[in-house]
Amino acid sequence: MRLEAADRAQLDRVVSLVSDVLGSDLAAAYLFGSAVLGRLRPDSDLDLLALSRRPTTLDEKGALVERLLEISGRRLPEGRCRRVELTIVVLSELTPWRFPPRFDFQYGDWLRNEFEGGNLEPWPTRENRDLATLLTMVRQYGVPLVGPPAAEIVWPVPEADLRAAMVGDLELLLDDLAPDTRNVLLTFARIWCTLATGEIRSKDDAAAWAHERLPDAQRPALAHARAAYLGKEVDRWEQLGDEVQAVAEQMLLEIRRVSD
Repeated sequence: MRLEAADRAQLDRVVSLVSDVLGSDLAAAYLFGSAVLGRLRPDSDLDLLALSRRPTTLDEKGALVERLLEISGRRLPEGRCRRVELTIVVLSELTPWRFPPRFDFQYGDWLRNEFEGGNLEPWPTRENRDLATLLTMVRQYGVPLVGPPAAEIVWPVPEADLRAAMVGDLELLLDDLAPDTRNVLLTFARIWCTLATGEIRSKDDAAAWAHERLPDAQRPALAHARAAYLGKEVDRWEQLGDEVQAVAEQMLLEIRRVSD
């Protein structure tokens, strides 16, 4: 894992914050996502999972939110900070395993407006099927920042639950195709690749894998999504027209085929 100095400094601030809030009850913290799978891309987030021995109090959630609003995605004199995604899970929620799993706290900039408005618990429920995928990623390749390797403290997610997590909201994801084209196409490619190979790869690696398996007419849209993610092309979709919907539906068909 190699991080630029600014990314490392930002990561250290987040880990220090979580350590200050949880104290000795912080059992472990892991970095995962693009920072570990390959390298951080221009729009990549810093993805962290923290495991706690107890739930956070409302005051502690307030302290986390206050500092994370300052740390995440802000423009500073030396440049723009990356967006931070932080999830805290209480260890006792993982043993015995139940699906969907529950988190204790989650910060992401998609919740910034709610947090800035004073809502410290903006999620409708702490049950989150996507957490099964997150835990699998952390167990497979998460880098320990605090505590032991994840495989020593996180039990494997049952394959049936991982598959259910990945295919559970496909129609809702398809609904986001127009406003968030690049990310939706890359997510479909990663789900397809993971279900077919059993490996959770980086977004660009999964897109390259899927690209080779698509019909020729549907490759340009996914190739553009990958290039835009890598910062090699401008993220524009007007010229691709109906090809975007076609490739999304094709990958959705493939996902359903390999998940049966």
